[in-house]
Amino acid sequence: MTTTDTEILIIGGGIAGASAAYHLAQLGHRVALLERGDIASEASGVNAGNIGATGWRNNPNLNSYLTMGSVEIFKSLQLDLGHDIEFRQSGCLEAIQTPEEHEYAQERVSRLRAVGYALELLTNREARSREPRLNPDLPGLVYLPLRCQADPQKATQALADAAATNGASILTGQDVTNVSCQDNGTFRVTTHRGTFQARQLVLAAGAWCPAVGAMLGLKIPIYPVRGQMWATEALPPQIFQTVSATESPFQWQRDSGQGPGVPPELTHQGDRRVTRHMYGRQRRNGEIIFGGDRQLVGFDLSSDTTGTDATGIDATGIEVNRGHAIEIYPDLANYSISRTWSGIMPFSADGKPLIGPIPQIDNLFIVSGLCSSGFGRGPMAGKLLAELMHDGSRPAPLAEANPARCVTRTA
Repeated sequence: MTTTDTEILIIGGGIAGASAAYHLAQLGHRVALLERGDIASEASGVNAGNIGATGWRNNPNLNSYLTMGSVEIFKSLQLDLGHDIEFRQSGCLEAIQTPEEHEYAQERVSRLRAVGYALELLTNREARSREPRLNPDLPGLVYLPLRCQADPQKATQALADAAATNGASILTGQDVTNVSCQDNGTFRVTTHRGTFQARQLVLAAGAWCPAVGAMLGLKIPIYPVRGQMWATEALPPQIFQTVSATESPFQWQRDSGQGPGVPPELTHQGDRRVTRHMYGRQRRNGEIIFGGDRQLVGFDLSSDTTGTDATGIDATGIEVNRGHAIEIYPDLANYSISRTWSGIMPFSADGKPLIGPIPQIDNLFIVSGLCSSGFGRGPMAGKLLAELMHDGSRPAPLAEANPARCVTRTA
């Protein structure tokens, strides 16, 4: 097999990897991206398409950079570059269902508004002026006006196409079988289709980053967490915002962790459910889609397939989620489920992303660990990494995502 030389090689064709390729190519670098399947064939293409944003904050932190920066990238793709990614700044309504949740939401809204975030507490009547089909018995809702939605496959493909337009090589069907450091400081990456050599290497393989890292003698603490979703058939327009619920954030602030080696903010402890997590929207094609479970799964990340234990559908979980959605939108009880699907999300051990250089090996970088909000934060994560690689630009909040805090050598 011939060897292809490039300056920067990116492993992973999800939204973070595609964004890094686009912004690096824009900055004049020679970039090649390797994806084992198709672009957006993993978590970046099977999520709900929700884009969470609450504002830049008076003193911006990392999440402000990632969410608001990503919104601007989505806007640019749709409005400036002409990619129809079904982007819409729809706003989001977060349903409150109990007096305890209402008290929690009231305190949270007040606290976040005080530091510059955009959100407000609505009465049921105020919320139903925006979403007439909401349950009239809900005690209130939180309104987040800056939240958006887009088609995840179209948006990720648009970033890959924009990267290619700027000179990047986007190579799909490239299953990586070996990664090594050469004596001259370059990286050699072998796939089933060829061999590649690069001066700099970026790991953007989501939940598969640990498997790639292991080839280089590294332990990368990213854990595979399964999410699953369901959809109705195409229906006339009836849900206009993105939708979520207060139940899970209320539960997670009361019980923030599950112990060492287990990421925060999951819906399950092992096989036992500890909370319900719910989000959804109506797509342009008329499907109403909902999902929410976050369950740590065990599968062999080094294999080509994840197995049914990781990606198979938990029918009970789907019914729990559908029941929760019906509590918010009673009309959903009239519609059957037309399809279900799942995906594997990359959760870090502490819930914070990994963006930047891996200190154990020169010229090795990572952008991963974006947990359940990779679609809404991945574009800016890729851009921040590209700028750091280009000229060392490192906004202070990026220190929160420093891989040096957790990546180690294997024994």
